[in-house]
Amino acid sequence: MSQKALFLKKALGPFVVASAPIPKPGPGQVSIKVISAALNPVDWKIQAFDFGVKYPAIIGADIAGDVEEIGEGVQGFSKGDKVFCQGSFVNEMAGFQQYASNPAEIVGKIPSNIDYAQASSIPAGFTTAAIGIMSKNGLALNPSFDANVSFSGKPAFVYGGSSSVGQYAVQVFRLLGFSTIITYSSARHTDFLKSLGATHVIDRAEVSVDNLAEVVKKFANAPIENAFNAIGDDGSRAACFDSLAEGGKLADVNSQAKDKDGKKVFTIFGSPHAPQNKEFGRILWKHLPGLVQDGTIVPNRVEKLPNGLAGIDDGLKKMKANQVSGVKLIAFPQETV
Repeated sequence: MSQKALFLKKALGPFVVASAPIPKPGPGQVSIKVISAALNPVDWKIQAFDFGVKYPAIIGADIAGDVEEIGEGVQGFSKGDKVFCQGSFVNEMAGFQQYASNPAEIVGKIPSNIDYAQASSIPAGFTTAAIGIMSKNGLALNPSFDANVSFSGKPAFVYGGSSSVGQYAVQVFRLLGFSTIITYSSARHTDFLKSLGATHVIDRAEVSVDNLAEVVKKFANAPIENAFNAIGDDGSRAACFDSLAEGGKLADVNSQAKDKDGKKVFTIFGSPHAPQNKEFGRILWKHLPGLVQDGTIVPNRVEKLPNGLAGIDDGLKKMKANQVSGVKLIAFPQETV
């Protein structure tokens, strides 16, 4: 049997919907009927800059759907279970197709208080934030998800709080008990970001990047030891470094970021499939469904795309043109004509 998938057939080429084999789950895996798949900036960047995949390539990192088949040795799942997970840029594990497989140990059951679209907005964004802030490969603030860990009385800064990753970074700092969480964003997202845990939202239309650190320090109730850069360009990084106290630490989504003036930067590879993140990924997926179920972690707001897999290209073009703000674009592969 075959399915429909969205391919990049060659470097720098167009996205094309075509037939592909339905992946079978290997030992320790489940196969998933993909109901919804979220778009991420890395998707258009792979097409534009040619990195990280082998052609013909299927991409897409965020998956929600129904368990279709269970591989050898898997326990705790049944056919038809509603699940969500972070895919990988290996064709059979990617999200921009109608069926995908994934290791069962990093698959979670969708909590009853959210739908498929909301569920698919969570994996890559939350994982990137959690790896950057909590894991030993990031700021190492709570690698074991210990509920007793608290940074009460401490401030933290998130640059780009309205981005998908930034929203989860704000929530992770709240999860860890930070008393002051400052972020930089468009003012129209202020109320939403405060609902996620931000105590101060600095309007990027009123405060320039060059003057940002001074304002951040005024809001902080103590020296800032930890910051998260969800944007990753040079200007955002400079503002984060300038906001940090001496010896402070920055988690940054840009893999090229470097330490500066005695302040340490931790670059983030936000995937539980990466060897260095597998242990933390298993711990994360044990806790994430419960954190969503009890409302501790809130999904991104979503914008639903039409036309199934064929609608993804237009969505990625909107992202590339900076026409998406504060929401996650979601496609529905089963709706592909």
